[in-house]
Amino acid sequence: MPKKTIADFDPDLLILFDAYVHGHVDRRGFLNRATKFAVGGVTAGMLLDSLSPNFAEAQKVAPSDARIKADVVSYPSPQGTGTMKGYLVRPASASGTLPGVVVVHENRGLNPHIEDIARRLALDNFIAFAPDALTPLGGYPAGGEDEARGMFGKLDQAKTREDMVAAATFLQAHAECTGRIGAVGFCWGGGIANMLATRVPTLGAAVPFYGSAPAAEDVPNIKAQLLIHNAGTDTRINAGWPAFEAALKAATVRHAMHLYEGASHGFNNDTTPRYDEAAATLAWKRTLDFFNAELRK
Repeated sequence: MPKKTIADFDPDLLILFDAYVHGHVDRRGFLNRATKFAVGGVTAGMLLDSLSPNFAEAQKVAPSDARIKADVVSYPSPQGTGTMKGYLVRPASASGTLPGVVVVHENRGLNPHIEDIARRLALDNFIAFAPDALTPLGGYPAGGEDEARGMFGKLDQAKTREDMVAAATFLQAHAECTGRIGAVGFCWGGGIANMLATRVPTLGAAVPFYGSAPAAEDVPNIKAQLLIHNAGTDTRINAGWPAFEAALKAATVRHAMHLYEGASHGFNNDTTPRYDEAAATLAWKRTLDFFNAELRK
């Protein structure tokens, strides 16, 4: 059976799914409202399953790949949770130190997809560190995305932000890192990448994928260059862009924003039908080129 793409789903169903993903509608609410889209023997539950991630199918770099070294490590977060965990990946053949990239997950914790993103970055000769915001609640759960989404809403977001700042501090000081670090994040993680740019003055580069803008009053604190990837149909994030752009220009922050026409929120996530191969391929090439230019100086 051909792999489903976003074109196979009613646009209103996709809006409903986006609301579900971001916690505005619970699972029961999604299933009840999705019933009207369930035709031809398809149930609302089947629609949810088809829109949900398939991690194994999209994996590009296996955890056991001999080209990388990957470990789950603990790091201190004195202003946040206290002790956090994250996934540290670097190329097995590296000689000397490497620039680092903090990889920030969506609002479901450190799932297999984000771990795979970290491994991909390691193969591009970076030391990648993906913190798990769900550490205080036991980490990404065996129950998967639904359970993780419910757990995420229980986090103390102020402490979680400090945990992400501490992750950047940890990576920058790591013995295998040059001290030049960047951040890339997706959805909630895109907002965190923006936040890190306002909080970590030594951050060299930030790449938010469809992430919420930081508070306008914090924008003048940004020293890093920003490479912003937004989706053409993502009305929620795009509504905040004019004010964000004005704040960036007023503060003379170096930045570029690319809008991927026709792409949906989540277009880089190749585990779901919202994945847009053309947009994701171009955005990722731009991201790697950007990190290479900004972090290998």
